[in-house]
Amino acid sequence: MTEKEAYVAFNLTEQVGSVKVGEFVAKFGSVVAAWENYPKKVSRAGGEVDWQNEFRLAKKFGVEILTPADDDYPQQLKDAPGRPLTLYVKGDVKALSKPALALIGTRRATPYGLDQAFGFARALAEGGWMILSGLALGIDAESHKGALAAGGVTVGVIGSGLDRFYPEENRELAREIVAKGGAVVSEFPFGRAPDTQTFPQRNHVVAALARGVIAIESPLKSGTLITTGIAADLGRTVMAVPGRVDSRSSQGCLKLIREGARLVRNARDVEEEMSELLPRTKLSAPKGGRTSQGTRKAHPDSSAIPEAGSASTVPPAPPYSVEEALVMRHVDVEGISIDELVRKTKLPVAKVNALCMTLRLKGRLRYFPGNRVALPRAS
Repeated sequence: MTEKEAYVAFNLTEQVGSVKVGEFVAKFGSVVAAWENYPKKVSRAGGEVDWQNEFRLAKKFGVEILTPADDDYPQQLKDAPGRPLTLYVKGDVKALSKPALALIGTRRATPYGLDQAFGFARALAEGGWMILSGLALGIDAESHKGALAAGGVTVGVIGSGLDRFYPEENRELAREIVAKGGAVVSEFPFGRAPDTQTFPQRNHVVAALARGVIAIESPLKSGTLITTGIAADLGRTVMAVPGRVDSRSSQGCLKLIREGARLVRNARDVEEEMSELLPRTKLSAPKGGRTSQGTRKAHPDSSAIPEAGSASTVPPAPPYSVEEALVMRHVDVEGISIDELVRKTKLPVAKVNALCMTLRLKGRLRYFPGNRVALPRAS
């Protein structure tokens, strides 16, 4: 048995994810040894795990299965906690490793939301971004269509097995995505139907694969807010498109903006937000050269770009408001409960919750089970 086969076998079992597999690997030394010592080799559907059949079905359907043991398994996902044990890919596996922005939103989109999704996706795809979404109706579908209209690459992540494609209305769109150099992806084995568990897991993959997540249109109760929350926990840039203040379909995005998500009006705003995350590098043009517009432009640090590892390469700590600083004073890597923060800061519960959400969206806090917050993991 190979490592790849062991990952596929574990993915077929019930209630075993990457965290558990990681614990088994630490105990037994390898994923193969972990599988050989795993006692409950029972599939979700019942009966003994038949991992060989997954590879037979993959060949039949023209699907490639990726695991963390494969070179083509995307690094962006491999570095994220809770990474999928497998990715079933129909299309170009290389598309998954392209710099990606996720465009997400409600299935019941308004004409405004649909127009924004298409326009943002088209412009960002023209700028070289891979457009990532969930192949659902509404905002997701328009985002994929906008990327295709630009001749760009787009990837759809679905919440079912590839042979149980959902929703049926977007099957032709999925085929077009694959035909034009993109991919349709699932972490679920063949035969898995969509359910209430699969979609949150799908949202995790979308958030983890992306460099940034843009909420186009969303009501308050929406999978969009689940995805942006996951993205914030993973340290991704969370952005939101504003909408009408009296529109139910815009309330989720407006809430995100109030809580610290970056407001974006167009693709240029998105590019500016994402450029802040790029490391500062030397200009490729010779000293004293000119920009592509023909005007002389000096790099702000061109006189003395510091060597790697020097103290001046460390970005300054982000500014906090007085109340944010009060919260951060009591948070450490071990975590603290919201109730304890309320007691220590003497701020109202609602205020502490709002401050913590804002800090999470800024990437300064992460949430733990049990309503606890902690500092981000050391990079």
